[in-house]
Amino acid sequence: MLAQEIAKRVRSGETTPSEVLAAYLARVERLEPQLHAFIRLNPRALEEARRVEGRLAAGEALPLAGVPVALKDNICTRGLETTCASRVLASFVPPYDATVVERLRQAGAVVLGKTNMDEFAMGSSTEYSAFGPTRNPWDPERVPGGTSGGSAAAVAADLAPVALGTDTGGSVRQPAAFCGVYGFKPTYGRISRYGVVATASSLDQVGTLARTVADLALLTDVVSGPDPRDSTSLEAEPRFAQALGAPVGGLTVGVIKEALAEGNSPGVLEALERFRAVMEGRGVRFVEVSVPTLRYALAAYYIVNTAEISSNLARYDGTLYGLRVPGEDSVETMMRTREKGFGPEARRRILMGTFVLSAGYYAAYYGRALRARARLKADMEAAFAQADLLLTPTSPTPAFRLGEKTGDPLAMYLADVDTVAVNLVGLPAMSLPAGFEGALPVGLQLVAPPLRDELLFSLAQAFEEATGGQFARQALP
Repeated sequence: MLAQEIAKRVRSGETTPSEVLAAYLARVERLEPQLHAFIRLNPRALEEARRVEGRLAAGEALPLAGVPVALKDNICTRGLETTCASRVLASFVPPYDATVVERLRQAGAVVLGKTNMDEFAMGSSTEYSAFGPTRNPWDPERVPGGTSGGSAAAVAADLAPVALGTDTGGSVRQPAAFCGVYGFKPTYGRISRYGVVATASSLDQVGTLARTVADLALLTDVVSGPDPRDSTSLEAEPRFAQALGAPVGGLTVGVIKEALAEGNSPGVLEALERFRAVMEGRGVRFVEVSVPTLRYALAAYYIVNTAEISSNLARYDGTLYGLRVPGEDSVETMMRTREKGFGPEARRRILMGTFVLSAGYYAAYYGRALRARARLKADMEAAFAQADLLLTPTSPTPAFRLGEKTGDPLAMYLADVDTVAVNLVGLPAMSLPAGFEGALPVGLQLVAPPLRDELLFSLAQAFEEATGGQFARQALP
């Protein structure tokens, strides 16, 4: 079911949060062995559902009344393990909720469970998990994308009507495209990062996933807004649902020519042409724009990303929390803990980041990446002088096969070629389901100027209405 329908039926008394939860738990029990979207379910979910029933009886207005929500396993949940899909945090139980979890519970949502992910949000396929890979609901032999692959797969298979992920370089948008759902990454600072385990702090953002634009807007309204506990939080009130139905005629969409240069599969190119034709029929104008430094975004991103990973993951040393493998002294303890606790991709990125920050290499690598980042921001601003929104593929291809890229890290990194620039500049972006290649979905990415996130919802809903939502993932039988 859809989140809006569930909340409406619960508020009307047609059903109860406990009944909704029971239906979803039965569905998870049936389909989860095939998909492995979850790392763990919430053992207190029924207790939470009954508390929502009591609040409704007391007359509270709850926008997400009884709606089960899946949470990526790097979002802290009080009393429920938050492991980041890593052995190094296998037993970590947070003593507090992340701000986004607090807001979900205040709105009447029920935490269904924690979804699988690439370890510490490093990867593009949800294969780098200490708990094993997640599979794509469209084809279990293919990846769901990453790093929020568990959340995207859960929504696509209707194991949860909506979910939260995090997006550091495309980790909400790319799996949304691979799984045929909507995935939104806000302007940096519009959703609080308090209680989200850091990967790369200048890039990380919480993102939302749903099967309709209306559900996406409802969820995003609930979790967005300023937070005094997050120093990067912006004073911008959420108005995503208000943007639905806004007229789109007269908007200009800039198609970034560098994103179409090479490497895009036929289904992706067909989706782009269809989107253009459909939206021109709604009065939207399309122009070609250039972002010359886009070609350097991937290289700059993986320098900035790994540098910040090296800094943030230094805290996992076997001393304060998480895994501890004792050695003869503190240095040996730290080495043994990290060797046993981190998987191969995490170790690779920590080493890369430590290298680019080291004496003699800082200016040549990290300093140059920061300059490229600044140039990219200027080029994006120039593009927005010509268009209200920008358009690219979300990924150049549909979902690839399990194991296809794990032996080639560079090929895996290239899966993010269309999404990383958005995080480097801190822009809002959305992946919307827009077509198929064979039996696999493909997504398109809309990018907006800073703090104009709501424009994405207006245009995405206009396309959804014009096409009857035929490209979004429907519930499995």
